Amino acid sequence: MTVPTIPGPGPAPGLATLRDRAVAAHRAGRRAEALPLYAAALARAPRDAGLWTNLGALLRAESRHDLALQAQERAFALLPADPGIRNNLANILNDLGQHERSLSLRRDLLSDAPDDPSHPAMAGKALRSLGRLDEGIALLDDALRRFPDDAETQVQLALTELAAARYADGFRHYAARWRTGELTPRRIDAPKWDGGPLDGRTILVLPEQGFGDALCFARVLPTLRRFNPARVALLAEAPLLRLMQGVDGADHVGPGAPPGGFDVWVDMMDLPTLHFAATDTIPPPTRLHIPDDSRARARALTAPVRDRFKVGVVWCGSVTYRGNAFRSFPHTELHALLDLPGLQLVSLYKGPELAAFQADGTSAFIIDAGSADRDFADCAALMEEMDLIVTSDTVTAHLAGSLGRPVWTLLHWDAFWLWGPTGDATPWYPSMRLIRQSAPRDWPGVLARVRADLKALLRDRTQGSPA
Repeated sequence: MTVPTIPGPGPAPGLATLRDRAVAAHRAGRRAEALPLYAAALARAPRDAGLWTNLGALLRAESRHDLALQAQERAFALLPADPGIRNNLANILNDLGQHERSLSLRRDLLSDAPDDPSHPAMAGKALRSLGRLDEGIALLDDALRRFPDDAETQVQLALTELAAARYADGFRHYAARWRTGELTPRRIDAPKWDGGPLDGRTILVLPEQGFGDALCFARVLPTLRRFNPARVALLAEAPLLRLMQGVDGADHVGPGAPPGGFDVWVDMMDLPTLHFAATDTIPPPTRLHIPDDSRARARALTAPVRDRFKVGVVWCGSVTYRGNAFRSFPHTELHALLDLPGLQLVSLYKGPELAAFQADGTSAFIIDAGSADRDFADCAALMEEMDLIVTSDTVTAHLAGSLGRPVWTLLHWDAFWLWGPTGDATPWYPSMRLIRQSAPRDWPGVLARVRADLKALLRDRTQGSPA
């Protein structure tokens, strides 16, 4: 986000103070306070480009993307040459899928300020969003030669290489993620492993970022055996703890340090670097443990609809994730499936979006099985009772894929690198089908394809039943 300080066109009485208060609140992260201050200031100075672009940046941070675009367009119309305004406009355009125009603005910024490393980094991001991966890698490689210490350039190169399935280079460059300021550095009273022989020492593997990453990349734990550790201990947060018991490559799985302590530690997302330095082969998904009590609970919850074709659905990921507004879709999109004969939708979702799901009556048609889950082991057991899982790109996609359950993952137009830029299959999860938006924000189109394919599945099931 860029919050530029651009001189206004001449303050009316009190305007300068109002403007300063809005900017101060915004910079301090008090967005709810800043919003009405910007509105009041703009009522007095509607041609203040700086106020419009600041408001647009605030609205973007609040996930009010359409209003953010309108604010940035107004700022750009008033002051099109200002680099901060062009940068903010390019940001929201890329968010909303207008990647060509975003890229054009980035190239203008590159031309005007060739020594600013942020511009090639963001141009590379736009090229990745457009699926022009080779072009993006070439641009970012050149930028990294010119700005070898710039962490954002290195991360954007990593993500583009990973999307292009250049895993060895991509994971190596991804080490820069800790220098971008988006992750909180570790504070651990033990040395970080340097990648050398472990020679009988105990190593603690720490997950990072989301639960989906932990499920996906636990598959590379066995690579540590090459370094001769005494023990490999995996730290697992409570929601994953029961599910991860006995995971291949870990001698101990727990919520903290193993009994007897540990000698060195490593971030889980550093392990793929070691794996792909030795082989191009993607390891099979993590084998997970589902406790018997979770299975019994799932059977009881689904017993009333045992004779129906059961589809577990998830429409939203973590609302705290910055990109959740685009990867998730309203639960009301699932209404398009409710009239399919023989189908029973079962919600596997647990989170704050349940309030709207319950308030509008949807829970009478889609069984709410997931909200009382104790952890992901309960969710996994429910998945075993489903004929199919249909999910947005969130942890449940990784869980279903790890379990080998048939799963359709619904992807927005600028999907996570793991799914690649095109195609309906992924080597990371053989049981998974990918269904992509054909245009930015077109969830109705995705659900229309889901409906048509479900209808065919149900027809085949009926025709295949004994008379």
